[in-house]
Amino acid sequence: MSKRSGASDGRPSRAITIGIVAGEASGDALAAVVINAVRERVPQVRFVGIAGPRMQAAGCESWHSIEVLSVRGLVEVIGRLRGLLALRRDLVRRMRRERVHLFIGVDAPDFNLGLERRLKRARIRTLHLVSPSVWAWRRERVPKIARSVDRLLALFPFEPAIYEGSGLPVSFIGHPLAEHAADATSRREARERLRLPRSQAVVALLPGSRVGELEMHADLLLDTAKLLHAERPDMHFVVPLGTRATRDRFELALAEREHALPVTVLYGHATDALQAADVALVASGTATLEAALARCPHVIFYRVHSFTARMLRKRLLLPWVGLPNVLAGRFVVPELLQENATPENLAQALLNLYDDAVIRPRIETLFAALGKALKQDTGSLAADAVVQELGRAGVPC
Repeated sequence: MSKRSGASDGRPSRAITIGIVAGEASGDALAAVVINAVRERVPQVRFVGIAGPRMQAAGCESWHSIEVLSVRGLVEVIGRLRGLLALRRDLVRRMRRERVHLFIGVDAPDFNLGLERRLKRARIRTLHLVSPSVWAWRRERVPKIARSVDRLLALFPFEPAIYEGSGLPVSFIGHPLAEHAADATSRREARERLRLPRSQAVVALLPGSRVGELEMHADLLLDTAKLLHAERPDMHFVVPLGTRATRDRFELALAEREHALPVTVLYGHATDALQAADVALVASGTATLEAALARCPHVIFYRVHSFTARMLRKRLLLPWVGLPNVLAGRFVVPELLQENATPENLAQALLNLYDDAVIRPRIETLFAALGKALKQDTGSLAADAVVQELGRAGVPC
C-alpha cells in the first residue's frame, strides 16, 4: 500500500491514520495483534485512540488511559455516564480533526458502537472487532450494530450466521489466544517457568481484570482458598493480575487476613498460571476461554450488583454464560453466579472437579479440540480486512 495521493496544490500526502479504541486487558491484547499485523503490511500507518500497554508497545498513540473504559455492570456505568459521554464526544472531535481514514472499535460494545455510529455519520469507515454477545442476550442489537459499523470481525465460527440478512459483512478470523493453546507438555513447562513443584496441587485464581471485579471477587476467592487449604493443605494458589491497580487491590485483601495462605501473586502471566494449574476458579469473561485453551479444567463464577443481575436474568437467551459452555453448546464447566458464588459452593465445586479422575481428562480433551476449532491466522485475516476497508475509504493499495 502506498501513501495517500498528495493534494492538488502540491502539498505532501499525509500519513495513513487509523483510530482505535479498546476497553480492557483482553481488548488491549487483541488490538495489539491487529496493530502489529497491519504495520507489517503498511509500515507508514499511524494508530491513535485509547490504548493499553500492549497496544502502545505495538506503536499506538494513546490519548486516554484504557482504565477509563474499565467499567462493568449497569449500576456502575450509570455512575460514570456523564464522563463516558464526554469522552465519546472528545474522541469524535479528535478523530475528525486528525482526519482518520478508518476507525476500529475493539469489543467494549456499549461504548464503541455509539462512537462508531457517530464516526460513520461523519463518513469515516468503521470496523468493529469482536461481535457483541448477541447470541447470549439483547439479540435486538443486530440491526443497531449493522447501522453503526461497515464491517464486523468475529472471533467465533458460529457468529457470522447470526448477522445474515442484516446487510452487515461479517468475517470469522479466529481467536489469537488459540495460537498459543496448550499441548501435552505445557503443564510441566509452565510449572518450570513459574518455579512451582511438579507434584504439588496447583489452583489458579482469576478474579477478573478490572478493579471493580477485584472489589467483588478478591475476598470471595481468598475465603474460598482458605476453605480449600484447610481441606487440602498441599494446595498452592497462583493469582495472575494484569495491572498494578488490580494487583494492589488483591494484595491489600491478602494482607488484611490473619490466616496465611500459600499464594503466589503474578504480574501478568495468566496463560502460564492456567497452564501450570490442575484446576482453576475463573471469573466469567475472556479468561474462561483462556483457561479452556490452556486445557485447564475450571469453575466459572461471577458477581455483579444485584440490580444488574436482575436485569441480565430477564434478557438472557442461553442457560449458560461461560464461553467454554457457549462454544460447546452445553454445560461443560460448572457455573456459580451471584448468590450461588459463595466460598463454600466454590470450594466444593473445585474439589469435586479436582478429585474426578474421569471428568478432568475428558474436559482437557474437549478443550484441546476447542483450540483447534478457533485457531486461524487471526492477525493476517484482520490485516486483510483493514487493508480492504482502507481501500474503500479511498486510500489506494
